[in-house]
Amino acid sequence: MGGSDPYLILEDADLGKAAAICAESRLQNSGQSCIAAKRFIVVEKHLRTFETLLTQEFHKAIVGDPSKPETTVGPMARADLRQIRHRQVMKSVEKGAEILVGGIILEGTAAFYLPTILTNVKKGMPAFDEELFGPIAAIICATDEEEAISLANDTPYGLGAAVFTQDLVRGEYIAQHRLNAGTCCVNTMVKSDWRLPFGGIKDSGFGRELSPIGIKEFVNIKTVVVEAVFLPTPPHDLSKRK
Repeated sequence: MGGSDPYLILEDADLGKAAAICAESRLQNSGQSCIAAKRFIVVEKHLRTFETLLTQEFHKAIVGDPSKPETTVGPMARADLRQIRHRQVMKSVEKGAEILVGGIILEGTAAFYLPTILTNVKKGMPAFDEELFGPIAAIICATDEEEAISLANDTPYGLGAAVFTQDLVRGEYIAQHRLNAGTCCVNTMVKSDWRLPFGGIKDSGFGRELSPIGIKEFVNIKTVVVEAVFLPTPPHDLSKRK
């Protein structure tokens, strides 16, 4: 299940909380998670403030040996995958994106990539059009809420999405009716829970795992059709039949 999960930062969002959650979601497992946040769509009013806050959160990341408890970002799975991510970053910069932090391949035997934030990301750039399966955040500016929703849905993927707003009724409406993804959250990061069905739409797959709905994906359901007839009186005792 691939994903390019959008997180929408609306005008009434708690920006500090949103930036902290967005950074955590983007950097989990060194950004190598299908449900990690990948595109951050911010209304123009808060763009610069959110850039600053997210950069501050990324600077808190401790890159190093994942076996050490203080480490928050470990290496990528393989060096060739790191090169693919770096090419996506550089091609996006060539098309006009700007690097706020990172964009650097760290030296060493492991495939470390410095946590990276790109801004001024637009459609037509790898950072917008493709999945960034690494510690790379793409910030996208939207003029208003409607454009933010449109940009969020403008992707072949549909695994998860989130919206940050202090209007919970509005946020739930957007999550339920406006965002095209299998799991949509309000003021929190996308994550799976064994109690809830989980899966994507579009190129993010089909069907669901987890929850009773997911269990039924592993069941062969038999269909039995019986033509309606009048039963004799009294009815047969079917409980004694084998």
